[in-house]
Amino acid sequence: MAVTVLIPTPLQKFTKEQAKIECGGGNISELIESLETNFPGIKKSLCDDQGEPRRFLNFYVNSEDIRFLEGTKTSLKDGDEVSIVPAVAGG
Repeated sequence: MAVTVLIPTPLQKFTKEQAKIECGGGNISELIESLETNFPGIKKSLCDDQGEPRRFLNFYVNSEDIRFLEGTKTSLKDGDEVSIVPAVAGG
């Protein structure tokens, strides 16, 4: 199963400067583990010590925020697109 993952610029140092990669996983947790296997060190930038996505990162599956779905248990299927988007704040 292949899922397209869109990597934000600050994390592309882990993916050899690739902005879009193909990865596998049945849910977001498995996808994060797959990313770590393929790109060692990226998980620490994606997740806190409890393995949850960092507060300043938002994960979207096909443009839907996983916080409003099933969080890291959100299911993935072949052809899905996962976007990792750094939070933006300002005023």
